[in-house]
Amino acid sequence: MNSDAATQDGLKRGLTARHIRFIALGSAIGTGLFYGSAEAIKRAGPSVLLAYLIGGIAVYLVLRALGEMAVRNPVSGSFSEYANKHLGPLAGFMTGWTYTFEMVIVCLADVTAFGLYMQFWFPDVPRWIWVLAVVFFIGAINLLSVKVFGELEFWFTLVKITAIIAMIAGGIAIIVFGFGVHDTDAGISHLWSDGGFFATGFGGFVACFAIVMFAFGGTEIIGITAGEAEDPAQTIRKAVNTVPVRIILFYICTLAVIMAIIPWQTINSDNSPFVQIFENLGLGTAASILNIVVITAALSAINSDVFGAGRMMFGMSHAGQAPQVMKRVSANGVPWMTVVIMTVALLVGVVLNYLIPDQVFLVIASLATFATIFVWIMILFSQFRSRAQMSADETAALKFPVPLWPYGQIFAIVFLAFVIVLLGVIADTRVALLVGAGWLVLLTGAYYKWVKPAVSAADRSGA
Repeated sequence: MNSDAATQDGLKRGLTARHIRFIALGSAIGTGLFYGSAEAIKRAGPSVLLAYLIGGIAVYLVLRALGEMAVRNPVSGSFSEYANKHLGPLAGFMTGWTYTFEMVIVCLADVTAFGLYMQFWFPDVPRWIWVLAVVFFIGAINLLSVKVFGELEFWFTLVKITAIIAMIAGGIAIIVFGFGVHDTDAGISHLWSDGGFFATGFGGFVACFAIVMFAFGGTEIIGITAGEAEDPAQTIRKAVNTVPVRIILFYICTLAVIMAIIPWQTINSDNSPFVQIFENLGLGTAASILNIVVITAALSAINSDVFGAGRMMFGMSHAGQAPQVMKRVSANGVPWMTVVIMTVALLVGVVLNYLIPDQVFLVIASLATFATIFVWIMILFSQFRSRAQMSADETAALKFPVPLWPYGQIFAIVFLAFVIVLLGVIADTRVALLVGAGWLVLLTGAYYKWVKPAVSAADRSGA
């Protein structure tokens, strides 16, 4: 198939299997791991490893549900279209716009983290200047063809993966041989000797889920890429099935190595724990190299966020659930107006980093967690309803059916609902639940005021 073949809505199928596999890998290796993990460790201590494992299982079940629908019906609107079809137009409208809200908020967190990383080298330069620079840089990249986006994301992700594997290998070597920077007699005892595995108690373990789930936000971009994949059935299946390996290797192994080398209490949220570990060991050059890696990770995450939100708005405009101006596609097959809108929205991050630089990350991360989990729950409900509407022959013909049906999906829904309740219980994240609930009320009002009357009028004129 010609990689530049156009789809019916004007997009171009320029993403190869290699691109989508690395986009899927990169989507879960971003600010949540490289920066947010410091806050999660501070809350839970070593038990954060168990939290990432439990959260990862739930995310895998969500992605399998999305994969089942995406392989059966690959469309640019992805889970917004599925919610629209299986749960009704209001659900589709709320899912699509909440995903866009999620991407904006996650992107704000990523550009904030980028500003923090740059202060490692330039502590006297105001953070908002770096935030402004990266917003315009990524906006320009996303105005190029989808093939350029895929290629850039491939190389960004390759840097991240290589660095993480090297850090795990180097960390294990330090644990085993010491090299004068670690007491080999201690081994990995830091994981349980400094207050025990559940060092902050069960309450601390539960509280960390609000940050842990933020780390996995964006993995659902796998479904968005289906609309521009050369072979959706094959590429989506392979991308989703790499999720368990990613979680074990990139989250659990990496953080276990970090906390085994340095006591978890010494990790703070002023910088990436990946950089802190080498700073604490007196390895300044290695810390600088790791800072380059986490900057690459932030750029990769921002790049994916802008792409995902833009494609979602584009798909919704074709469904009559977003302004028609968002349908505009450049000669390169890029929905350029949605990229411009995302870039302007991200300028909010510049303002926030100027006004409240110290509190901005935690507030943004908790808001993103609410939006992310709402989208995941809608994906699960859409797949549940989709299955309920299938005949036995249609179910048997599925190319990528979910595992553990229906009990795995029930577990994931209950767990995700628990995390949303948790946001309201914890004082630091309560604002996310309040803002999130207000957002859903606004969306409902907007739907009944503008979208539903327009759709009804179009149906009458068509009749």
